[in-house]
Amino acid sequence: MYFSHRQQARLLPWSDPGGKSCYLIGDGNGPVSRLADEVEAVQLAMGAALLGHARALLDDRRVSNRELRFLAERLAEALRDVLRVAESRGIGAVPPVEGRGDGPGQVPGG
Repeated sequence: MYFSHRQQARLLPWSDPGGKSCYLIGDGNGPVSRLADEVEAVQLAMGAALLGHARALLDDRRVSNRELRFLAERLAEALRDVLRVAESRGIGAVPPVEGRGDGPGQVPGG
């Protein structure tokens, strides 16, 4: 694709209902770009908070397998989101992983 030097294709932090990646073409200053920035900030903050919670759970020897599985599922979701943010910011494309069940950073229901 060709875009002027002021327009770029940005990977958005959500997918369409079919699970396909969404992109925005523009200069990065519009309302959808600002919304994407806000969503990414929330995703990163939630990932950081989840990491702290994970450390606390892992330090507790009384945690059940069910709780650990739930934690692992949330950590996988957070990692997916962080990888999508990294890809969106040009840090590098994330190769598809067989068995992941979705694209990198796909937001469920997003």
